[in-house]
Amino acid sequence: MSSTSDTIAGPATRRADRGHRFRRLAGTGLIAALAATAATTLAAALARAGGVDFEIPDGGETIPLPGFAVVTGFFSIVGVVIAAALLRWAARPAERFRWTALSLTAISLVPPFLSGADTATVATLLGLHLVPASVMIPTLVRSLRAGTG
Repeated sequence: MSSTSDTIAGPATRRADRGHRFRRLAGTGLIAALAATAATTLAAALARAGGVDFEIPDGGETIPLPGFAVVTGFFSIVGVVIAAALLRWAARPAERFRWTALSLTAISLVPPFLSGADTATVATLLGLHLVPASVMIPTLVRSLRAGTG
């Protein structure tokens, strides 16, 4: 016996579900991006207070604290966009995102070595690349898993 409340999920239902999953991912991603930006900027400020100068020899410029916030925020949002694209087009978005994000994080660790900065600056920059990765990657992977289940 069937009741009138039994429905079959059609294309409109799947589109609505996909929109809900996307909005949940975007909201979670934006909150994580703010947390990653704050954590990275705080870590950079603590490192600067501890004596790291963040001076890059080419041109003798020093990386300003707002620069850490801008770059972290930008690339965190790029991560959310990648996660959203994978949610839309990948068969296993969480696994694809995890491998993509870990690969991009590994690649991001190369420039500090090429900067010519002193050892303290290079080591701190490496750590500062890992701070937002440790916030964004697990958060977005969890959100993608929740969105596909």
